[in-house]
Amino acid sequence: MRLIARMLIVFSVTMVLTSWGFLVHRTVNQLAIYQLPKSMQPFFYKHMEYIVKHSVRPDQRRNDDPSEAPKHFIDLEPFGDSAAWKMPLQFDKAIEIYSRDTLLKYGYVPYYIMIMKENLVNAFKLKNADSILFYAADLAHYIGDAHVPLHTSVNYDGQLTNQKGLHALWETVVPELEIETYDLSSKHKARYLTNPEQAAWQAVRSGFVLLKNVFDLEKKATLQFTGDTKFRMQVRNGREVKYYTTAFAKEYSRLLGASINIQLTKTANLIADYWYTCWLDGGKPDLGELLASSFTKANKKQCKLEYRAFRKNILIKNNWLIAKKNEGAEGN
Repeated sequence: MRLIARMLIVFSVTMVLTSWGFLVHRTVNQLAIYQLPKSMQPFFYKHMEYIVKHSVRPDQRRNDDPSEAPKHFIDLEPFGDSAAWKMPLQFDKAIEIYSRDTLLKYGYVPYYIMIMKENLVNAFKLKNADSILFYAADLAHYIGDAHVPLHTSVNYDGQLTNQKGLHALWETVVPELEIETYDLSSKHKARYLTNPEQAAWQAVRSGFVLLKNVFDLEKKATLQFTGDTKFRMQVRNGREVKYYTTAFAKEYSRLLGASINIQLTKTANLIADYWYTCWLDGGKPDLGELLASSFTKANKKQCKLEYRAFRKNILIKNNWLIAKKNEGAEGN
C-alpha cells in the first residue's frame, strides 16, 4: 500500500506526483552539461536532447514497475531523531541495522544513487555510449529527487497536516510559474567526489532542513486566501482538476524566497560532479570516439554560445533552455 500511496492523486484527481516536475528535471540536466570539462562536454552536448528528454524516465517507470517508487525518496522520521546525520552511508550497513524491507517501505534514494553511480562507472569502463547515456540520465533524476524536501518525510504531500497537494505545489506549480525569474547560472565546474556517499546524503540533508518552512509557509500563505481564491479548476493533462490559483502559488513562492532556486542549482552542480566522478572512476575513456558523428565547428560554436548564456543567466531569454522551448509539446 505504501508504494501505491506514493503515486497519490492530488485533490482526488489523477495527477501523478512527479518529483521536481518535468520542467526542473529537464532543466538541471541541461545546466549540468555546461559544467563538464572539455574532455566530456562534446559527448554530452551532442546528446543533450536525449539527456534532457529522458531525465523524467524514472518517474514514467513508476506507472509499470512497483519496485521503482522507493528509489525516489527516504522518509527519515521512522529512522529516529537526526536520522539524516546518523544513518549509515553504505546501503549494506543500513540493511544490517534496519532490514531491507524497512528500507523498501520508507525509501532509499541516497543508497540508490550509489547503485546508479556504479552502473554509470561500468558503462564508462565498457565504453558503451548507449549505456552511458541511459545511466547518466537516470542517475541525474535520483540526484534531483534527493534534493526535494518532501522526499524526506512521511508527510510527503501534506496529507497529515491538512495540506494535501503541497508536493505538487512546491516542486511543480511554483517552478513552472517562476522559472523565468530564477538564476539558472552557476560558476560551478564539475569536481571529483572523493566521498560520493557523503555527497548523496548531503543532498538529502539539504532538502530535509527546509521541511519546516515548506509546511509553515504554506499555512502562512493560506491565511491570506479563501477556498475560492486559493484553488481553481484547470485543465491539466487533458483532465479538469482542482488546482492552486496563480495568486496563491506566487504568494507561497514569495514567502519561500530563493529556496527552490537554490535547490535547483545544487542539483545541477551535483549531477555534473557525479557524471565527472563516474567518468574518472570509469577510466577516463575518450568520449569523442563514442560519437556517431563528429563534434563540428558549428557544434563547438553553439556550445560556447550556450555556455556563455548559461553563465549570464540568459538561456531562457535566448530560447535555449530545452525544457522551456519544448513546453507544451508533451504532457508534464
